[in-house]
Amino acid sequence: MFGEGESQIEVGSFVRESIERSMAGLDGLVSIDLGGRGRKIRQKGELRARSTEELNKKVEAIQAFMDGNAHALAGLQGQVFENIRIDSLSVKNERASGAGVVADYEIVYMQLMV
Repeated sequence: MFGEGESQIEVGSFVRESIERSMAGLDGLVSIDLGGRGRKIRQKGELRARSTEELNKKVEAIQAFMDGNAHALAGLQGQVFENIRIDSLSVKNERASGAGVVADYEIVYMQLMV
């Protein structure tokens, strides 16, 4: 779990892929099931730091997990999502707040089927 305070985790549904083909002389389609392809999970929240430099270090720490490997994500309510790959990180709206800086973030994960 990245960020401080309240963060929201939005869990999408698992998706299956298939190929559909028509054939000459046959009425209808042939559908070939290619199996499960995973699901997208989005996490939104705020990153807080005492300085812009510290905020940048937190962003770099998250980016270090964007390595193509599968990781685990632990949610605030105790849920654990296994086989997670980080696909993207968006940090925006950096602003002064109290004794430091805060920025909104969104991380998009793909939970891989295994």
